[in-house]
Amino acid sequence: MKTLITILLGVVTSGLFAHPGHEALQTVPAPTTIPEVTVTVEGTKRVIRANGIPDHATGRFPGRGNPNKIAAQRYEFSVPVTPQRAGKTTPLGMSPFGVAVNGVVFDPGANEWWNDDRSTGWQYEALGGGRNLGIDPEHAHVQPNGAYHYHGMPGALLTRLTGGKNQMVLVGWAADGFPIYGQWIPTDANDVTSALKRAKPSYRVKAGNRPDGPGGAHDGKFGKDWEYVAGTGDLDECNGRTGKTPEFPTGTYYYVLTDDYPFVSRLWRGTPDASFIRRGPPPGGGPDGGKGKKQKRAP
Repeated sequence: MKTLITILLGVVTSGLFAHPGHEALQTVPAPTTIPEVTVTVEGTKRVIRANGIPDHATGRFPGRGNPNKIAAQRYEFSVPVTPQRAGKTTPLGMSPFGVAVNGVVFDPGANEWWNDDRSTGWQYEALGGGRNLGIDPEHAHVQPNGAYHYHGMPGALLTRLTGGKNQMVLVGWAADGFPIYGQWIPTDANDVTSALKRAKPSYRVKAGNRPDGPGGAHDGKFGKDWEYVAGTGDLDECNGRTGKTPEFPTGTYYYVLTDDYPFVSRLWRGTPDASFIRRGPPPGGGPDGGKGKKQKRAP
């Protein structure tokens, strides 16, 4: 049996926004290519097909810090309808974490490297302010192949889904099949009617100085500046937790987008589907590519 869900997408009007740690970027209307996304349940799989075109205004691309133009993609992702927790977590590496309900991917791990050299092991945090990557007000930018992707909270999408209200909302699916929710979660994980709170992650900036690479004090500009400390927040090392949700009234494991690091999880709790696994850097190199070459800059 095949169940088909077609998601109709709207457009957010343009304006001027300031992104913390980045210069203000003028937003422009959504690309003229019509956003397309379908979600079908085919046997034991949930299949997401999309062209990756955002359904909201974006920063100006090409632009300062990111010379790439948004272009349609041909995504086809599959995730299990009934996901299972794995015996151990799996790091994203350079693969996208999941896909939003509007067909735009969450790709927080595809970042540049210190000195443009992957062998150093020091990878910039896209939202850390250490390097201008042209991040727009939606915490997103564009890969060399034209793929627009989120590194953090997609505010315009959340506003469209919630009408601007503080509520728990499903925003996408992770590569292992577990759902992804916005930042508002029930205070009592087992009672969806309990008061909502903004989810707090359990990561903090490490104390002291970096032992090698760029040197200097840990300040959050690099992924390795951060450490997980159990119990300091609401979420586990995967930026998730187990509980009841509007879509899963009997309970499920789910991921949460947060305003602070890691923003989008850098680990999978289950086993990611092969359709998400990227071998090597994002297509095209350059921004997000991590090929060890100097990044081409926009004028």
